[in-house]
Amino acid sequence: MIEIDATSKQPLGMSAKAFLRDYWQKKPLLIRNAFPGFGSPIQPEDLAGLACEEMALSRIVSHDRQRDAWTLRSGPFAEEEFPGMPDHDWTLLVQDVDKWDVDVREILRHFDFLPRWRIDDVMVSFAATGGSVGAHVDQYDVFLLQAQGQRHWQIDAGSNPPLEFRDDVELKLLREFTPTHDWVLQPGDMLYLPPGVPHHGVAVDPCLTFSIGMRAPSSAELVGDYLDNLIADADESMRYHDPDLVPPKDPNEIDAAAMVRAVEALNTLRLNDPDKLGDWFGRFITTYRAGGEVVAGGDARSRIEVEWDLEHGAVLQRHPFSRLAWRKSGRAAMLFCSGLEFALPVKDAQRLAAAETLDGEAYAGLSEAGRDVAMDLHAQGHYQLLLDEEG
Repeated sequence: MIEIDATSKQPLGMSAKAFLRDYWQKKPLLIRNAFPGFGSPIQPEDLAGLACEEMALSRIVSHDRQRDAWTLRSGPFAEEEFPGMPDHDWTLLVQDVDKWDVDVREILRHFDFLPRWRIDDVMVSFAATGGSVGAHVDQYDVFLLQAQGQRHWQIDAGSNPPLEFRDDVELKLLREFTPTHDWVLQPGDMLYLPPGVPHHGVAVDPCLTFSIGMRAPSSAELVGDYLDNLIADADESMRYHDPDLVPPKDPNEIDAAAMVRAVEALNTLRLNDPDKLGDWFGRFITTYRAGGEVVAGGDARSRIEVEWDLEHGAVLQRHPFSRLAWRKSGRAAMLFCSGLEFALPVKDAQRLAAAETLDGEAYAGLSEAGRDVAMDLHAQGHYQLLLDEEG
């Protein structure tokens, strides 16, 4: 099946286990009524306002149908631009809207069947009638949730679809696109696309679409960052050496013995050390494609004062740009937050990684080490203290 109806008990139209087994990174699926009665938590004018912010990542894609010409502009945009925009053939896209809007971020709770660290962001697009970004392909998993209005989607689910790009536009648009399926999505419908599936969406009427995209670093990005990490920590005294050297038959030859020594020199970097690799990956994935930088909040309160505030109704609110994950390390755990790492008991790491907010009770439930880390994260800006009257 490539189209299925959701139910109240199975929003994916099947169990999460079945979806991951049969569809995840394998084939597309249209889920009708995945979010029944869905009402968009954000309106087009809100999105336009966000696109005017200096920190927001926004783009406008326009299409001239007569010339089949595409124009890409990047924000921030001026507020006065939007009232004069045409009523057709353009799209506004804003990345990381979940970092800016708490109601949009709430949507991510529905994707807890995936590791949270795999989820990148919620991109929201507004398209005027006929608006599109052209036929293209993504190299990551994406869930396309129709939030408002109608959008006509076409996909090429065939084997080995052509993936060459046009060379006459700024955008990476497909030179050739032959759809095998097409649908019109209503609010609450959701289309899942694994990496590499060509697709093309066109607004039937003014509409909003939420794209829940995954983090998918390339092998080159992974290798490059890991090697940089290894090189930074490398012991300069560990070098290529050849105490067993004998006179060579040919002084210009790199012989087999030399290559064995070269491999031994590389192995001193401990390329496959599980703990070193795991700690690096935790730091890397919690910073990869970060929506923005977190800076220290400059709270003048001492720790004693913060703890007193927590006991009297204040909460620690996680910064929306902060990403947390954890991994087991022996009997303990490593907690990662936006590239930082902390050794903690497993329960503390689990609680802090899951906590969008920490109230007095949750804070008191941490071990001493967990409370130390929570205060450290607060000092570095990853948690903001909200006093009772602010909550």
